[in-house]
Order: sequence, then structure tokens, then C-alpha cells
Amino acid sequence: MTPAPTLSVIIPAWNEAEWLPRTLTAVQEALSGLDRPSEIIVVDNASTDATPQIAQRAGCRVVFEPARRISRARNAGAEAATGDDLLFVDADTWPDRDLLRATLEALDSGRVCGGGARVDFDHLNHRIYRWGAGAWNALAARLGLAAGCYVFCTREAFTAVGGFSETVYAGEEVFLSRALRRWGRAHGQRVEILDTPVLTSGRKADWFHPGRHILVVLQVLLLPWSLRSRRLSWFWYTRPGSRD
Repeated sequence: MTPAPTLSVIIPAWNEAEWLPRTLTAVQEALSGLDRPSEIIVVDNASTDATPQIAQRAGCRVVFEPARRISRARNAGAEAATGDDLLFVDADTWPDRDLLRATLEALDSGRVCGGGARVDFDHLNHRIYRWGAGAWNALAARLGLAAGCYVFCTREAFTAVGGFSETVYAGEEVFLSRALRRWGRAHGQRVEILDTPVLTSGRKADWFHPGRHILVVLQVLLLPWSLRSRRLSWFWYTRPGSRD
């Protein structure tokens, strides 16, 4: 009899047929070397390509979330998950065995309620992006902020704080990190940003000019309320050739 999963890996995906196979291969290979019953859930966020079929062929559970909102997709995956520990991985992100082992060690310690990892990009074609990545990693480590491409937590903490905020269209990982920190302080636990890196795609550096990235950063810093607007959160919902 197959033991029930104790770790649920949740991958939200909208039209990720090009990138999802590499991510699923990376996650499955990382999990194969760990003595931990696990499951992979791909949340099809109203894709119009072969995303759900690719996930099914890879042996993953597929959950459908029709509302195009990243936080809704993440929460739908968590609701369907059966594990006591939750790991959210973006569809263009490739964690390895060392990172998953470090993640489980943190969660098993009883001192960590959630966290993330230092982010490495597969390529960044401009020094502004490299400076920005370095600044984010330093800030994330200091403030306990998980990057959206790799977020982990206990189900207990996730449920207690209400999951990812569905009032925003982007930045939901920051709101979750802050909520987990508050909950953790009240329960003798902390949010930990692992020094073991996670490799993710630098594709947005190819899609958008550096000036657009700078404007988005300024928007978030100066007008955080704008994340409640789908139109003003265009950066997270736009890609070349997309009609969405």
C-alpha cells in the first residue's frame, strides 16, 4: 500500500506547455532521492495550450482553477493537497535534490513554519537585472520574504493565516511571508530563507525592457494598492503572443 503523501508540491500553470516538462522532470528527480511520500499537483489556471495534458502524462494530479489570478491558483492547489507540508514551485523553476532536502530539514526541525530560497536565474542579459536579483536576495534574507517561484510552509501555518491573499493579483508571496512571520512569532517559529539556491527562468528579462522593470518596482514601492488591480498588474499576466 502506497503511503499517503506528507509533502505536496503545487505548481500553478497558465499556458506553460513550453516550460512545464523541464520543471516536472526537475521536481520528480529531486523527489526521487528523498525518503518522503509526496505528490505533485499542477493547477491548470485556464490554459489554452497542452499544459494539463502534459501534467497528466507526467503522472501529476491536475486541478482546474478558472479564475486567472495567481493567488487563486496557488490556493486551489493547497486545497486539493493532502500533505502536511506545502511547497509552491513556479512552472519555470527547477529545484534540485539539495534544495528539497534543505527545505524538509527546515520544516522537520519544528522551528520553521515557512520560507523560501535564494534565487538564481538561468540567465540575465543586463547588469540592471543582476543588480536587482542581488538586491532582492539580500532584502529577502533580511526580512524573511519568500520569492514567488519557491515558497514552502506547513499546512498548519498556511491554514491559520488564510493562505495566499486573493485581494491582490501579484505580490501574494510577500503578503503570505509577512503573515507567516507574525504567526510564527506567536508560536515560537520563524520564516527562513534558505541559502541553498533555486534556479528559475530569467525569461521576463527577455520579454521586457529594463525600463519597464524599473517602472514596475517603483509602482510596487510607491503604489502598493495597485496590486489589487488586474489591469495595473499587467506585468505578471502578459507575455509575448498572449491575448490574455
